Amino acid sequence: MNASTKLNSRPQYLLWFCRLFVGLLFIFSGLVKANDPLGFGYKLQEYFEVFHTTFLNDYAAAISITVCALEIILGIALLLGYKAQKVSWGLLLLIVFFTFLTFWSAAFDVVKSCGCFGDAIPLTPWQSFLKDLVLLALIAFIFIKRKYIQPLFSSKGLMNALMAIAVVFSFGVGIYTYNYLPFVDFLPYHVGANLPENMRIPPGAPKDEYVITYSLKHKKSGETQKMTDKEYLKTEIWKDANWQIVGEPQNQLLKKGYEPKIRDLIIADSQGTDYTSEIIENPYYNLVVVAYNLNKADEKGMGDINAIAINAAENYNVRTVLLTSTTSEAAELYSKKHKLMMEVFNADAVPLKSIVRSNPGLLLLKNGVVINKWHFHTLPTYNELESRYLRQLK
Repeated sequence: MNASTKLNSRPQYLLWFCRLFVGLLFIFSGLVKANDPLGFGYKLQEYFEVFHTTFLNDYAAAISITVCALEIILGIALLLGYKAQKVSWGLLLLIVFFTFLTFWSAAFDVVKSCGCFGDAIPLTPWQSFLKDLVLLALIAFIFIKRKYIQPLFSSKGLMNALMAIAVVFSFGVGIYTYNYLPFVDFLPYHVGANLPENMRIPPGAPKDEYVITYSLKHKKSGETQKMTDKEYLKTEIWKDANWQIVGEPQNQLLKKGYEPKIRDLIIADSQGTDYTSEIIENPYYNLVVVAYNLNKADEKGMGDINAIAINAAENYNVRTVLLTSTTSEAAELYSKKHKLMMEVFNADAVPLKSIVRSNPGLLLLKNGVVINKWHFHTLPTYNELESRYLRQLK
């Protein structure tokens, strides 16, 4: 046995470490995003906007499910040692693409969060880029050593069966959560969340700290200099009439203050009157219907929700409101056309998409707490809603 053969026969401990780390991370990343494919789809739409490919917006959910499934499949294949040559190429191409996206986001500040781990673990663009650099190094090593990766099981039939299960599972998770709701809701509107509490800034909470920079120019000498607002006051340069401020002062955020979990939800009527507190803090059971885009809302789902609202109002005087980002005029026409038994209010599409991953979706609130929420595919019947919740009103 020559020296080269001996070297190749040694256990590839570093290679195994890289396979385990990369494989498990890809599976975790894919599962976290597949838990909420609509959320990842919204993130993809931000990238489509940046790269002027908005024609892909209608396919964002399908692309989201596919990308998540691909991550999981590649991670499982790497751990199993299945088709190592092709899997290594797939991993390398995918991580190069992800690294480019995260670098672009960080360098040009175009997408504030890459969505690498969904809403479970928010990362800044630079954190995402550094994470991808580490993965790129590990995957590059796997790629170089790919010929040493051996299948975990010698039976080709067993390996094919395991990968078939992996493919069905990977796509199945995303398709299921797309058609229903995430298994785990990481957003501040989850069941059990206290919405007023999530919108409140506690007394004494730290505020954003900014530094203001002035550009100054001396009228006589033409000398220029920059100084912060504190330096401007301390040096009392403002007393010298020869120094004048040129251009607009620049504000730079030094330290981020406290941010409530919900900071962008404003509910208003067609006249612009704010009804946020009245609706969110209702002390009684109330139904909140969310349809961020009425033109794309599932009509059968909206009809089923309307039937629930009618019965709840007639039997228990339960208030039902519809929140939408559709224009007031179009929303009113939609309401009349479908004979909706609910008050219509406007809110921005971004928080509405976060409230429930369904168009339309239904929430049951009481005293600001999300008692339950439903996708239009899993709506309760009125009898189920009554027996579980509304009978408590009598």
